[in-house]
Amino acid sequence: MAEGRVALVTGGTRGIGAQISIELKEAGYRVAANYGGNDAAAQKFNEETGIPVYKFDVADFESVKAALDQIAADLGPIEVLVNNAGITRDSTLHRMTFEQWNAVIQTNLSSVFNTTRCVIEGMRERQFGRIINVTSMNGQAGQIGQANYAAAKSGMKGFTKSVALEGAAKNITVNNVAPGYTDTEMVRAVPSNVLEKIIAGIPVKRLGSVHDIARAVLFLAADEAGFITGSTLSINGGQHMY
Repeated sequence: MAEGRVALVTGGTRGIGAQISIELKEAGYRVAANYGGNDAAAQKFNEETGIPVYKFDVADFESVKAALDQIAADLGPIEVLVNNAGITRDSTLHRMTFEQWNAVIQTNLSSVFNTTRCVIEGMRERQFGRIINVTSMNGQAGQIGQANYAAAKSGMKGFTKSVALEGAAKNITVNNVAPGYTDTEMVRAVPSNVLEKIIAGIPVKRLGSVHDIARAVLFLAADEAGFITGSTLSINGGQHMY
């Protein structure tokens, strides 16, 4: 029963998030797409898809609360939450500044608390909720220069399991999808010789597509996915089997 359910996708106007927003809408959800700073990209996304966009800082609890209240007023109560927003501030640890560490932890991990905390009471009252957190293969395997990013993404797994246990009796599921290297603007910016080596290390010999990730989110968001909770679905072409 996707028809009419309201879904919020953070970081939902570009890359993987944009595809998730589009496929949720195509499946009948009423989608709100969050973005953080690129007004031009968000406006273009809105014009092309008709999906309403909401600008707010996912790392700021009060901003999140105000925005989610507005989304609920505009579209209805949020029943599906996709925590996709994330940033990188890569540096090896011996060179990493506290600002680089904190920015990633706040945007990638504290944001998941902020959004989930703002919807969880309503989900419990309605006895329905689907929360899907977009983590990363690098949160599972680690990566040089990404202690901050890997810590945040790995932290999402513990959060997911705990909230899944708390919500299970109320028909609230909480799951992760963990993409590997995916064909996005960020990955396409990698030098071609480096990208070739990355693809050579993926058993299926290709990058993931944004559709590969979105269809997994769509599966976990469905009413029929109510017996799957606290799980992580790895989507990495066999590069890291976890």
